[in-house]
Amino acid sequence: MKFGAWATRVLLIFLMLAALILALFIGGARNPQNQTNSRNLPDKSWNQYLPPQLQSVVTIGEKKGNLTPSPVNTNKNYLVYTTTKEFSKYKPDFRQVKVDPSNYGDRYTADIHGQPLNNQAIIVLHETSNSTSSAINFFQTPHDDESIQASYHAIITLQGTVVYLVPPEKRAFGAGNSVFKGLNGVESVQTNPNLPPSVNNFAYHVSLETPPDAWGKNNIQQHSGYTEAQYDSLAWLIAQSQVPDDRITTHKAVDIAGKKVDPLSFDSDNFFNKLHSFRQLKTFRPT
Repeated sequence: MKFGAWATRVLLIFLMLAALILALFIGGARNPQNQTNSRNLPDKSWNQYLPPQLQSVVTIGEKKGNLTPSPVNTNKNYLVYTTTKEFSKYKPDFRQVKVDPSNYGDRYTADIHGQPLNNQAIIVLHETSNSTSSAINFFQTPHDDESIQASYHAIITLQGTVVYLVPPEKRAFGAGNSVFKGLNGVESVQTNPNLPPSVNNFAYHVSLETPPDAWGKNNIQQHSGYTEAQYDSLAWLIAQSQVPDDRITTHKAVDIAGKKVDPLSFDSDNFFNKLHSFRQLKTFRPT
């Protein structure tokens, strides 16, 4: 083969490779792999607010003290929460942040005595006491001391961004020595022989970012309160669950020691009005 023909072929191959590389580069620029836009959809494991085993449904006609529907009688009607048009109109920003594994654990199916656990889910509302970034830094720091390990499942920032932290199927360490008093009586579970019983095994912990005027301040009776965006996003988040109103509580209410006061200055009427506009009970009859 003459040198001129060989050189021409080499040049053509080079040009083809260059064109391919350029096309791949342009495609990568149009579809970046490391986007941080908070409106990007999270992976499938974060699409569900609460897994089915943590949801509850109310059977019409059953006593309030027994909210678990019978698996035998399939002729009963069930009341289930469904989201509304108002819910679909509200689209908050959200993002996912990883928490150090030392600050959360698995949900147990039995307590330390081997007794099976079947508590219905509760939602516990908190506040951060400082900025969102400060709380996240703590949760991302490894802690060997079990007494200071802590986390939430989600935080809602002052701007209304929902920050997903611990997956809902995992047990966040949101409350220490705690108990929930509801229609089913007094509920608390001990999963660690070295720590007192708590609600963590059946709780979903959501925290509101504290307003700046109260950051780092202790023993205060009130602060400026939370933003409307926070109430909207909190209602949006909880509207996706089957947790009834009477099983939505606060850190203050479940704390046995009586030292927790959060969420301070919380407008429960405002929150529940928004929640009821985002979800409603509908009758469902199994086929």
